[in-house]
Amino acid sequence: MKKTVEVRGEVPQHWVGDGFPVRSLFSYHEGAAAISPFLLLDYAGPMEFPPSPHRRGVDVHPHRGFETVTIVYHGEVEHRDSGGNHGIVGPGDVQWMTAASGVVHEEYHGEAFTRRGGVLEMVQLWVNLPAAEKTAPPRYQEILAASIPTVELPDGAGTARVIAGELGGVRGPARTVTPINVWDLQLAAGSSVRLDVPDGFTTLLLVRTGVVKLNGSTSAQGVALVRFDPAGDGLEIACDQDASILALSGEPIDEPVVGRGPFVMNTEAEIRQAILDFQAGRMGVI
Repeated sequence: MKKTVEVRGEVPQHWVGDGFPVRSLFSYHEGAAAISPFLLLDYAGPMEFPPSPHRRGVDVHPHRGFETVTIVYHGEVEHRDSGGNHGIVGPGDVQWMTAASGVVHEEYHGEAFTRRGGVLEMVQLWVNLPAAEKTAPPRYQEILAASIPTVELPDGAGTARVIAGELGGVRGPARTVTPINVWDLQLAAGSSVRLDVPDGFTTLLLVRTGVVKLNGSTSAQGVALVRFDPAGDGLEIACDQDASILALSGEPIDEPVVGRGPFVMNTEAEIRQAILDFQAGRMGVI
């Protein structure tokens, strides 16, 4: 079993733009090696927004050197980028944007959601890229809820949407650069489930709702982030209440991590070049 290293709750909320009230549950600034290949996890909401004639969100900004994964639970996020991609990410949908050599994009509440108002709840995950892929062409994956397979967990424990990687012999639709599992779990009160995760994989759980016990000892309740020691080949989750959990695991990337704002590279020189390229318009325009 993978041992629990840390349970993090009570994370303060801050705003990204005027549309996303987020809690940053982990970040590479606090120690990149411990969470590799992941870089950052922002959990937004849940928050009720009143109807408005003015769209809320984040205006045009760049990314280089990594991927952003946006998972929407409630509400809508509208995306446009310099690659000509445009779409609405609605409840259950996932957007997997590989910024790589550089993307300029904007993220706002969907127009219909802005007009009617409602609850927004979503996650944005940053996933690192190995050095060889940081200068590759950008790529965009629109993953609709209907295309994400659901696995029934043993003994009626609940269900898992397999967004990326594999669970129970079922593969998720997301194409990943390095080996990564992203599982969206709905677990029933009174149930227990073992998740098989490869030895050596970084493993993190975002407990969105509910109360859980991990490996028979450590307790966590939403909203909380649980980090495990990479050693070991799995973990066990027991639920005192119905629980919603986002399970992340991946093979670490053993390379230097240097980041500044929206750029994550391997050296300071690459960061300086990214800033110059953005300022010169070489990452494109919307």
